Amino acid sequence: MKKTLITLTLCGLTLIAKAQSTSVEKSIFGLQTGVLGIWAYNEAKLSNTIALRTELGFDFGIWESTFYDDYDSPFLLTPVIVVEPRFYYNLKKRSEHSKPIDGNSGNFIALKMGYHPELALFNTDDAPIVSDFSIIPTWGIRRNLGKHFDFEAGLGAGFSYTFAKRAGYVKNKSEMELNMHLRIGYKF
Repeated sequence: MKKTLITLTLCGLTLIAKAQSTSVEKSIFGLQTGVLGIWAYNEAKLSNTIALRTELGFDFGIWESTFYDDYDSPFLLTPVIVVEPRFYYNLKKRSEHSKPIDGNSGNFIALKMGYHPELALFNTDDAPIVSDFSIIPTWGIRRNLGKHFDFEAGLGAGFSYTFAKRAGYVKNKSEMELNMHLRIGYKF
């Protein structure tokens, strides 16, 4: 009888602890790919609803702008460094409706800050590389596809600053930039 009572008490405490711990994961490592790149990322818990995402990857692109007038739409593969605080605002609601929140599966609002250095691994027209920095508020969702796979979509608009003088152009350039992404990933 004592063993049964202790077992039931421990099971009850486990359920209570689980119900009160609606939170982002402590740390998530993974790889994601989309139409225009591949990225490795880590999301580290800052609070129950906020995670700091750091990302290293490669953006693919066909760049056409005033900086590339003399080139035929150069195809570039450039490295990107991203730091992105994310606020997962619906984890508690998802948990209350018995929807999974593991792997930070939920809706989020983020402030994506990205930097492309003056480096390209694949540059079909030998176009000069122009580095840039961007800050883009983004809304997005992440959902699990089984235990290790997930998909993510996001949309945002913000500001970008291009360091064109470093590449020999007359002036730097700032402009509005869009962030639209659709990615499939693998969590370790």
